[in-house]
Amino acid sequence: MTEKEMKLKTGSARIRLETLKMLKWRGYGHLGGAMSIVELLSVLYNEVLKYDPKNPDWPERDYVVLSKGHSGPSLYAALALHGFFDKEWLYTLNEGGTRLPSHPDRLKTPGVDATTGSLGQGTSVAAGLGMALRLEKLENAAEPESSAAAHENESGAKDAQLPDSGQRVYLIVGDGELNEGQCWEAFQFMAHQRLNEVIVIIDYNKRQLDGRLEDIITPFDLKKKMESFGFRVLQADGKEESSILDALTQAKKVKDSAVCVLLDTVKAQGVPCYEDKDDCHAPKFDEKAKQALDEVIEELEKFVEEGGGQNVESCR
Repeated sequence: MTEKEMKLKTGSARIRLETLKMLKWRGYGHLGGAMSIVELLSVLYNEVLKYDPKNPDWPERDYVVLSKGHSGPSLYAALALHGFFDKEWLYTLNEGGTRLPSHPDRLKTPGVDATTGSLGQGTSVAAGLGMALRLEKLENAAEPESSAAAHENESGAKDAQLPDSGQRVYLIVGDGELNEGQCWEAFQFMAHQRLNEVIVIIDYNKRQLDGRLEDIITPFDLKKKMESFGFRVLQADGKEESSILDALTQAKKVKDSAVCVLLDTVKAQGVPCYEDKDDCHAPKFDEKAKQALDEVIEELEKFVEEGGGQNVESCR
């Protein structure tokens, strides 16, 4: 295992550890969806994003829109670990007057770029942010008129050189969230604009609040659906940091179309007592569950303290 791979594995373990400690302390919470994006968050905050924790509103930063806002706890853990605020804040989750509400609020939490929680709305926010980045690039270009003309030339869309701001909006969407029609309206806009400033990341964990997707509203073939909208679709193993990093690296190179990364994940991954279980979405922890979480927490603490180690699978 390379040094970078170990850094990402350890990063995932730290995010998972802090999230589980926070949720166990709280006694309940959105565990399933928070766990299925842990590896993604490690890759984003350790290798991919441009950000400055001392200046969260830095204009040149990349943006993260967690449209599946119920996964806020793992985002908070990542932000705390990367210096946006003190880790002690994690133990105010969902309390009255907290700066860490159950769903992200950009007016309360440093490092949060979009207020989300009403499913689907984050997709439109991301589309707007991406379009704003492009328009700003056009405004600052040496020859804005010719650049705009190339962008609007639909008949020569595949040959036109689209403006690229260099910044990206990383939109994290849940597969159950795709029940919302607003997602598809936003995707249609992104595809029409060939808005490569937005990298759509679908957390395909095959479950939503009250069951499996196939039993509630099947998404059919998500890859083919996104491609039919005009997206370039890349696939990755959402349990493996190296696979995620490869896909995001390729996604940033896409210039002539909207782009989507489809992450194959497991709901509550890395927590055996809840992984892919019917009650993994937002459990309340009884004493038996807390004991099971303690076992996972102990393994993660050991893994982090040793700076990695051999037992990677159990700490995924």
